[in-house]
Amino acid sequence: MRKKKRFNFPWRTIISLATVILVGYVVYQNWDGFVETFNNLKDANLFVIVLLLPEQIFMYYACGQIFFSYLEKKFNKNFKWKEKLTISTELNFVNRAVPAGGIGGLAYLTYRLRQFDITAGQASFLYIFRYAITTVVNYLQALVAILILFALGSIPSGAEWIIWVSLLMNAGVFVGLGLIVYVASSKKRIDFFGRVVMKLTDLVAKAVTLGRQRHLLERDKVQQYFLSIHDCVTVVKKDKKSLISPAVWGVVYSLCEVGAYWIVAAALGRPDIFPMILVGEAIGSVFDGIVPYGPYELGMAGVMGILLGGTETAMATALIVTVMTRALSLMLTIATGYYPYQKAIRSKDE
Repeated sequence: MRKKKRFNFPWRTIISLATVILVGYVVYQNWDGFVETFNNLKDANLFVIVLLLPEQIFMYYACGQIFFSYLEKKFNKNFKWKEKLTISTELNFVNRAVPAGGIGGLAYLTYRLRQFDITAGQASFLYIFRYAITTVVNYLQALVAILILFALGSIPSGAEWIIWVSLLMNAGVFVGLGLIVYVASSKKRIDFFGRVVMKLTDLVAKAVTLGRQRHLLERDKVQQYFLSIHDCVTVVKKDKKSLISPAVWGVVYSLCEVGAYWIVAAALGRPDIFPMILVGEAIGSVFDGIVPYGPYELGMAGVMGILLGGTETAMATALIVTVMTRALSLMLTIATGYYPYQKAIRSKDE
């Protein structure tokens, strides 16, 4: 009697098609920005604009080095520079061009690092670690930006709420990171947290399947996942010097983010507005944490425009620089990341 062939669910194909749809959605959401950018390129120095390509690629690399510099030292892993750049580019694509939030980036990082024997718990720790470093840098940048705003007296009446919202949001992020470290530092606390996660996912499974499926996750794997995060936190607390290199790369990454706006401004003949860009990007990133489209541009362009004098010309300049940078960065993200991402997803060796 012949055995029935086992059905292999085509999850790679489904993820690939889903990515195409999601990227299409992102392009649709930013279409007006793309059109405006192409219309304004005639007024820009294209030789300067071209510098965005190597600058953005280096930014991807710097982001990846937050992970890889730690892995190479603490886990004795060896990565070729091409592997670092490719994975960093793919991860940037997932985070920026696919509207899946931080969960999408975490899932993809876990998927890509498992070939190097990095567990899901270790990958999660690295992802949180990277987020913590960039958050600290952005928070310091926001503080500097706020001090500049006060020093220049450029906070108009009725707009003070922007400052307080940015401070409260950053403070909230630090509280959240502190809670994660607190829970992950104790085996008892993280085990308790794991049991809570299991109960919540079980409730979801029962509700969605009308009681036919009692468990969504395997208990042993969940416990192993959280204990792996605990082990990573314990190691870092004993060797804080291992954080130095990732922290430096975190600073480099954040400066590259600001540098992209300065390149576009320089291409439009306004290299002098770098301080305004620093202030605007810090405030705009606060709004970016709430809604990915619209508020960032309005927040950044608004602050920059006010610092440039608040005139109609100043506001137009600020908006053009902001929209052009965001649109060009997104186009480069899709152009450089789509193919290696699809190749990695479809590879059976991963």
